[in-house]
Amino acid sequence: MKGIIDDIEFESVETIKEFQNRKLQDALRYLDTRSVFYRKMFKENGINIQQITTVEDLVNLPFTEKKDLQLYNQEFLCVAPEKIVDYVTTSGTLGDPVTFGCTDSDLERLAYNEMKSFSCAGIKPGNIVQLMTTLDKRFMAGLAYFLGIRKLGASVIRVGNGMPELQWDTINRLKPDTIMCVPSFILRLIEYAEKNGIDYNNSSIRRIIGIGEGLRDQNFNLNLLGKRIKEKWDVDLFATYSSTEMGATFSECPYGCGGHVHPELIIVEIIGEDNLPVKDGEAGEVVITTLGVEGMPLLRFKTGDISSKIVEQCRCGRNSYRLTPLVGRKNNMIKLKGTTIYPPAINDVLDNTPYAVNYVVIVQNSYAGTDEVIVKVGVASGQTFDLVKDLKDRFRSRIRVAPIVEILSPDDVAIINNPANNRKPIKFIDRRN
Repeated sequence: MKGIIDDIEFESVETIKEFQNRKLQDALRYLDTRSVFYRKMFKENGINIQQITTVEDLVNLPFTEKKDLQLYNQEFLCVAPEKIVDYVTTSGTLGDPVTFGCTDSDLERLAYNEMKSFSCAGIKPGNIVQLMTTLDKRFMAGLAYFLGIRKLGASVIRVGNGMPELQWDTINRLKPDTIMCVPSFILRLIEYAEKNGIDYNNSSIRRIIGIGEGLRDQNFNLNLLGKRIKEKWDVDLFATYSSTEMGATFSECPYGCGGHVHPELIIVEIIGEDNLPVKDGEAGEVVITTLGVEGMPLLRFKTGDISSKIVEQCRCGRNSYRLTPLVGRKNNMIKLKGTTIYPPAINDVLDNTPYAVNYVVIVQNSYAGTDEVIVKVGVASGQTFDLVKDLKDRFRSRIRVAPIVEILSPDDVAIINNPANNRKPIKFIDRRN
């Protein structure tokens, strides 16, 4: 990639803003020249891109939404089809998956992004990273991780997801110091180790980088899942936030105070219910504009994720802004018995329940048209107390209300969690109209 300044995150806030303003103008010119969708948007809304000169001017442009990508997918492609070297799809969290085509330049950009993100988490040449994520199933992130670790000069072991026995065999054979995986899978690794006499606290692992699930609360303290891992396994925990649409990752540094943005790759706005930017530090929907993407760049894309922006300098010395751990997804907000909650709050309760092996949260419309939440929990046999009552008490003590609780075997829940064609475990199912 051309024009990348490796240390831009450590420059002054003013320098970073000026840098992003220039990159934004480049991105707008590119879209106006190459994108059928955005050229039509500019024309229909009477937009003169010459008047959009700063990040603050973005409020004068319409949003791009998931439905736009679903309905007009090919209109977002800015290059000839023969320039696409890799096709990926989103995970389909909010509906049908969306296809993205990546050029060779886009793969270089992904490698650069992950190189910076892994470096932010303290990884250097000589470290060995065990990837417990898939590189197939049209998954952008797994390939990006591999490319980034390679570009950084560290070593990578591509094991894939699941398979605790193979993961531990790999750890014992090749002595990686870092694991990258979905955090809740760590509990399965620990459980397998304890059952099979593996002294995991004296293994080679010193660092775990989590994807897809939060490890901290809004105050940057470890959440219940993070605490449960840390109490068992004394390793350094790092959380990340990314998505296929972004083509970028927000990774924590060792101080664990939010995910750092890479200013040369993405612009982030946080908007409120009125679709206007909120004050720094206030929660709102994450809206992104990609920078440097060649195949399918996006302008003001509404992610549906709820977070807030931290603009004070981090103790690591970076002046680029950070995002707080996600509160949840806007479309996944639940109104349960008058209380507004997001699925992560329910997950926290279940992740801190020692006898809960696995679970799935289902939200649907009740007969009265309100939100009804059913929690199906996999519990090992042999429990002699009232599990439903205990779980409901746990929910009331943490989130003030209790969902419907169903007790199943872990095998039954695992079937729901891991459908054959999915690349990520499913813990939340939204059946509302």
